[in-house]
Amino acid sequence: MKNFIFLTTLFITSGLLAQTPCVAGMAGAYPCDGYDLVSHIPLGVFATSGANDNWGWTDPLNGDEYVLMGLEDGTAFIDISDPINPVYLGKLATHTTSTTWRDVKVYNNYAFIVSEAGGHGMQVFDLTRLRSVVSPPVTFTEDAHYDSVGAAHNLVMNEDTGYAYMVGGDSFGATFIDVSNPLSPQTAGAYTTSYIHDAQVVIYNGPDTDYTGHEIMISSNGWEQTVKIIDVTNKANPIEISTIFYTNPSYSHQVWFTENQQRILIGDEIDEQDFGFDTRTIVYDLTDLDNPVHDFDFFGTTAATDHNGYVLGDSYYLANYSAGLRVLDISGIASNTISESGYFDTYPSGNNSGYDGVWNVYPYFGSGNIAINDRSGGFFLVKASGVDTTDPTAVCQDFTAALDENGEVVVAGSDVDGGSSDDSGFVSFTVTPNTFDCSDIGTPVTVTLTVSDPSGNTDTCTAIVTIVDNLGPVFDCYNDETVLFDAGQNFFTLPDYVANGNVTTTDNCSTGLTISQSPAAGIELPEGTHTISFESTDDEGNTSNCSFELTVVPELGIEDTPFSKGIILYPNPSSDKINIVSKNQNITSISVVDITGKVLINLKNIDSLQTTIDISSFSKGIYFINLNEKASKKIIKQ
Repeated sequence: MKNFIFLTTLFITSGLLAQTPCVAGMAGAYPCDGYDLVSHIPLGVFATSGANDNWGWTDPLNGDEYVLMGLEDGTAFIDISDPINPVYLGKLATHTTSTTWRDVKVYNNYAFIVSEAGGHGMQVFDLTRLRSVVSPPVTFTEDAHYDSVGAAHNLVMNEDTGYAYMVGGDSFGATFIDVSNPLSPQTAGAYTTSYIHDAQVVIYNGPDTDYTGHEIMISSNGWEQTVKIIDVTNKANPIEISTIFYTNPSYSHQVWFTENQQRILIGDEIDEQDFGFDTRTIVYDLTDLDNPVHDFDFFGTTAATDHNGYVLGDSYYLANYSAGLRVLDISGIASNTISESGYFDTYPSGNNSGYDGVWNVYPYFGSGNIAINDRSGGFFLVKASGVDTTDPTAVCQDFTAALDENGEVVVAGSDVDGGSSDDSGFVSFTVTPNTFDCSDIGTPVTVTLTVSDPSGNTDTCTAIVTIVDNLGPVFDCYNDETVLFDAGQNFFTLPDYVANGNVTTTDNCSTGLTISQSPAAGIELPEGTHTISFESTDDEGNTSNCSFELTVVPELGIEDTPFSKGIILYPNPSSDKINIVSKNQNITSISVVDITGKVLINLKNIDSLQTTIDISSFSKGIYFINLNEKASKKIIKQ
């Protein structure tokens, strides 16, 4: 993609989407032909502003497949070993700053990542670390870094030789890097004659025997509007073999060999906009690498801009921006024939030229799943549809379902599924009946599980569902409290908190619950802190408890003296200040204590008939004020 493109963000707020077959030209909200939607993770899940390139890795240890998803702020790793339930494992942040452009390739179980961000260099990440992610998503760190080149537009990898090629950006042409030891990349040479935007490098085994066994690069040269064929076997002395000048050029963006290496398919990124024709794929015959011959141009069915395309067998998988993934049948390319065999459009808003939609596709997973990076739509996984008339196999298991706090439960298909299967690898479930309440307790219910495959084939089985209630009553308990002795007594008589409505309980199924109180109402409690407990049991034998702390304190004695009788406190209760007036004798000292005896205020040398104390910072409750160490009064903070 050329550097001046502005990213338009399409906000998508849906969550993960499971498999949706392509039926009557649509897979859910997405236009399609011959390709089913396996799964989708919206861009927002990755907490980024845009997606770009992608690639794939298959773990040689167990065959698990992973998508390496380029983002503007880093690289995301997605486990698609269960393709209908992909797992976002985490992100490796960009080495420097965010940018629209990022590219990732794989060699020897390592990912190599470049970006056009200044000073980014090449990140190296050990992909075997993905096997042991426990609590995704996690934040990854790079395992090594190559900094001999700062920014690069693309990274080309020849997995047959262990050489990576950083192209574009600071490297202008191509920098050759030996990555045979992935954790210690070494510069091996460079090509600087022309700007290279993207390329493919292969060990040549095509029809031109002059170059058999040579390492050949075919490069797209951006604004130079050419494709070059370069022999890079000798890294110290790369040799240009030939240059292709095609008609109506704008921006030579990407090029790819057919599998027999006799032809190449060229994509020009801006020609649709500049010349007004539909998506164009340019085909050249390379029977003689020294003399490429133009075969023909193939035009698609929309005006959408083409981006990256890859060959697998007789198919060419094209990231066609707003037209989505387009799959071209190139089995007749030798007779100048190409046809569109299918598509999946992740950008249903339109098919105009421009830069919304699909940036890259990765079609090389052994499972047949194809990873798609949509710039604003995020991650898509699709797979070719098949004609399926075989019913799935339904297998049931009995299930015990527990009612929720509302006395209800919904039984899911996965609850009664005992291992149902289908040759497609995907099944969905419905259960009838599936909603139960308190009236179903104790009576086993026979339910029917219907198992469906993506093509609509079904099978059924039955299971026994038993409904139980495991939830005890829910208490509305009483708060901790401090109380005084009964008047003229040295104890506090415990009230009946249940009868008074201070402690209540509810239950999801049972009504008219009985609550027991301990100690029982009427007990005389001495000074100290006491735990008051309550218990209730519902009709199913589920028991719940609650309790609170009750602190009993004596009211301090008030000395029967003229000084004590002449003390006036107001207002009391109070929320902030209390005025103290003495009618008989000057106040010389004041102390305030809480019910535990902790001194909160201690004033001396007052020598006044009236004063004021501030209790605004006190917690609500009962306190005691001592005056001149010979009179005590109770005050209440409200």
